[in-house]
Amino acid sequence: MRLLLYTGKGGVGKTTIAAATGALAARRGLRTLVLSADAAHSLGDVLDEPLSATPRAIAPGLDALEVDARRVVESHWGRVRSYLAELFRHQGIEEVIAEELALLPGAEELATLVCVEEWAGSGAYDLIVVDCAPTGSTLRLVTLPEVASHSLRWLLRIQRAAAYVAEPLVRGLVGAPLPSAGVFAEADRLFYKTLHRLRARLLSNDTSIRLVVTPESMVIDEARRSLTDLCLFQLAGDAVVMNRLLPAEALREPFFEEWARTQEERLREVQQVFAPMACLLSPLQPDEVRGFEALAAHGELLFGDRDPASRLGESVRMRFEKDATGARVRMPLPGLDATTLEVARVADELVIGVAGRRRKIALPSGFAKLEVERVAFRDEELVVSFADRDGAGMGAHRAGAS
Repeated sequence: MRLLLYTGKGGVGKTTIAAATGALAARRGLRTLVLSADAAHSLGDVLDEPLSATPRAIAPGLDALEVDARRVVESHWGRVRSYLAELFRHQGIEEVIAEELALLPGAEELATLVCVEEWAGSGAYDLIVVDCAPTGSTLRLVTLPEVASHSLRWLLRIQRAAAYVAEPLVRGLVGAPLPSAGVFAEADRLFYKTLHRLRARLLSNDTSIRLVVTPESMVIDEARRSLTDLCLFQLAGDAVVMNRLLPAEALREPFFEEWARTQEERLREVQQVFAPMACLLSPLQPDEVRGFEALAAHGELLFGDRDPASRLGESVRMRFEKDATGARVRMPLPGLDATTLEVARVADELVIGVAGRRRKIALPSGFAKLEVERVAFRDEELVVSFADRDGAGMGAHRAGAS
């Protein structure tokens, strides 16, 4: 079962691209489900069909649904949420506000992943295409199982057992509501079973992330930050979609001369920054792309002879490391002449220059207080080492082969 997740800045056309991918895959014989993970659902508008939390048949081989995240949260973690709401009400918070505060941070995004996992494991589909929320917070949630240590797991189990034994005695002495053993059991299932299962699904070779951008600098910058997240969390991305490109006939008009130059520059930037991921070109359409037939036709323009469900390119192989010996960024650069390489830390970005060309890499938050200490190029891999040096300058470094 193949899983594709489309993400990108709000307004870049993710929903249309995701729906076009699903429509073309269904037309080519794959049992396909397109699923909206965005709280502000627009998938039904693009498909021109009313959707709900239950899959609706759109065309032969194509189903679609819009996740009802609150319903999923209530069905899976209702006890935890009810306890938190009761605790907030005890502190004097109004009931409506208490209900909202009791919604766990990231719970709605997590509920979407739970829904995806359930359908992926059902065997009903060959391909599931997910239209992700613009924030990309869904991707960050997969790190939660790694944050929870074994000691925390044992602590939760001890607390659950203690609550079961001591609850009848303590309730008479403490006014605040105490969690029951059932609350602890549900929390244990959420943090140590559900999240691990979801992370395994997202790290599977059958899962790919695809980024959607438009030829605008702010959009491309946000996509670069998303690329950093993908590398940091070891998630596989196989393609970036350059959406809403003006067609060649329009660019030949004198009015669009400057636009043509800018679009070409941004396209080269995207191809360079996201290589070796595939770069798909999606032309601007004269009208909204709505309905199955229009979406399938748009998918043909986007993918051509390529299988929309196949792995279209390789993941960016950049890696971020941090341990007791320091922090590093590793990036394979085969065939590079190390004498042409320059590296600098500028604000929250790592700038890599090669023979007059520059590539900017958004650094993870854990690198915020670090400066470039050493740059080495060995075995066709660039290794940039960082150290915490207060007051250090941000000069350029030349790589040394070692």
